[in-house]
Amino acid sequence: MAIEHDFFGLLESGPDGSIFWSETVELGDQAVTVDLTAPDQDDVSQAALDVAAAMVSSLESLDVAARNAMVSELDDRTSEVTEYILQQQEELGDDIESLLVDVSGDLHIDVIRSLQFMSMTILADEHGGSDPFAVLEYALDPDATDDVLLVNLDSDGSVLSVTSAD
Repeated sequence: MAIEHDFFGLLESGPDGSIFWSETVELGDQAVTVDLTAPDQDDVSQAALDVAAAMVSSLESLDVAARNAMVSELDDRTSEVTEYILQQQEELGDDIESLLVDVSGDLHIDVIRSLQFMSMTILADEHGGSDPFAVLEYALDPDATDDVLLVNLDSDGSVLSVTSAD
């Protein structure tokens, strides 16, 4: 079976009923991998696909909202954002400056500005639910695949949480 959508085209299901779509989207000077997935195509509505298409089309504004959410967590010394930045400082030492795109003197802000927006995974079967509908992945060093921050969004595009991959 398959689902057809104006934006995603024909989404064919695998033998287990799951669907998957992937594309690389240019966002400024970054290439962001966008994946849409669902374990069972029967759990994916046209409304979910419409919301997913709108999110793909508005990656820039989602990126801004995600980074703003990270900044708002800097006040909490135990937040995953603060811990991520401290971990990066500890691991990279003075080499962290070579990864920063802008050095303003506020290392925490500079790290958030310098994070690479690596990917967005859309969990199409979670539309309207309490679990994340989309997960944005950020890394300071794109080669360090374990050192990432994940920003979880609901189907309205609101930030639910920011977590580390640990």
